[in-house]
Amino acid sequence: MPNSQPPSSARPAHGDLIAAIERSGYYPALVAEAVQDAVGSEGVLGHLVHQETTFDADEVRRHVTVLAVTPTRLIAGHTDEYGSDDPMAPVPPGSPESAAGAKAYATTSTETVPLHRISSVVVSRVVEDPANHKPGTPPREVVLTIGWGVVSRLDLEPANCGDPHCDADHGYTGTATADDVMIRVSAEADGADAVAETLSFARALTDVVTEAGARNAR
Repeated sequence: MPNSQPPSSARPAHGDLIAAIERSGYYPALVAEAVQDAVGSEGVLGHLVHQETTFDADEVRRHVTVLAVTPTRLIAGHTDEYGSDDPMAPVPPGSPESAAGAKAYATTSTETVPLHRISSVVVSRVVEDPANHKPGTPPREVVLTIGWGVVSRLDLEPANCGDPHCDADHGYTGTATADDVMIRVSAEADGADAVAETLSFARALTDVVTEAGARNAR
């Protein structure tokens, strides 16, 4: 069967995307390879690289999310690292493979989402002194949530009938929100540039999703 993918030398260089991955310093060769394979021969209209560090007991875990939007798709890449003694590592501690050499592990995955599948792009901003806010002033914090129907968040609360004296059980009420990818950045923790880059990517993604919706409606 002939190979339908163009050779790597014939693909777009995606220089800005690769440079952003390299600046993150998080296994750049591994992350870049996975994302470039997913993007393929298409051009990249916008990208976002976000690294998140969490503390679990006495361990530090790192996770990087790479988002890239092309004329037809959204690429979402996720990479996690595991220590050699991490029970969640691909090679469990104590196994013959682990005993042969204590090494760190990383897993990377990419998901390709057609633009017409994206159902929501939500941008939440936190600003200081809103009464005196001036257009163009960057927010303190931005939360970008993208949904395409694979993962949803369900928020529940006890239902009521409106009678403050009623103590009957009315069950629960709630809302389901698409929550496939959520990225939170703040000027204090991530820097003002990260906030600006997140807003720029959100605008680029919104533009191409809108254009894709208009094409499908014709």
